[in-house]
Amino acid sequence: MTSKTQTAQTHRSLPLAATVLTGTVALYIALVAFGNITDFGTNREFVRHVLAMDTTFKDPDLMWRAITSRSLQDAAYLGIVAWETVTAAVLVVATAQGAIGLRRGGFARARRTATAGLLMMLLLFGAGFLAVGGEWFAMWQSHDWNGLDAAARNFTVAGIVLVLVHLKGSGDDVVDRAAETAEAAEAAEGR
Repeated sequence: MTSKTQTAQTHRSLPLAATVLTGTVALYIALVAFGNITDFGTNREFVRHVLAMDTTFKDPDLMWRAITSRSLQDAAYLGIVAWETVTAAVLVVATAQGAIGLRRGGFARARRTATAGLLMMLLLFGAGFLAVGGEWFAMWQSHDWNGLDAAARNFTVAGIVLVLVHLKGSGDDVVDRAAETAEAAEAAEGR
């Protein structure tokens, strides 16, 4: 095997890794959404307590932020579940596109779709849970209803996968064409 072929195969391993990890994140968020739909009450209580700020230090300077309306709390929870469901669907599509791209030699469409889904994950867990839940609603003060560690893990994993999806050589069409050229050159040498 020539060094050009080895380089081409190395460049194919990045799209494979990106596809597998995107699929892993897709599976995870799909299971989260499924769990929130089938066991609706458990995490609804979590959202209610975070928004109500009823297990925080109850600092009067912060308590004006609390949302105690059950209707608004439930609307927020439904919004989270809907966001998770759409995120899962986008990442499943990205995984399928990545698998097709691995067979056909193109990863650009999968990269765009994976980017959208992973950004949705980052927004949910970064902006939604870490910033709004953690800071605005002072979730960090609660010993009972604190989801910051889980949110940070989810944010970190999605961020790492997003970086991998965008690494140079993780699906560039130029790399795919280079691999095809290297294989054709090797085949021509073997004649």
